[in-house]
Amino acid sequence: MPADSSLVYSTDSGRVCPDCRQPVLQCLCRAAAVSGTPDGVVKVSREKQGRGGKTVTVVRGLGLAGDELTGLAKGLKAACGSGGTAKDGVVEIQGDHVEKVIGWLQQRGRTVRRAGG
Repeated sequence: MPADSSLVYSTDSGRVCPDCRQPVLQCLCRAAAVSGTPDGVVKVSREKQGRGGKTVTVVRGLGLAGDELTGLAKGLKAACGSGGTAKDGVVEIQGDHVEKVIGWLQQRGRTVRRAGG
């Protein structure tokens, strides 16, 4: 096997993280990434690039994982009346809902900043 190749799947544990070489469910890298931003500010931005021309509202720096992140995403989707997803510590809401998301998070005591243009 070449020196630059790495294991991505194991029949014992399934998918393997290429960075820490642990099973994806026990990945050390992902746990570190979910910890949030060092300043404790939630960043809300609007992205369009690489999404087939569709606009998406992205929320980063929540510092949540698992069921907490999923619950918050569910509340945001209901408040915006739109679909979306929560993965890798980031919430994505379909459409341009930056102002609604900022207001919703501020009502729940979060420090929020608009990121990007």
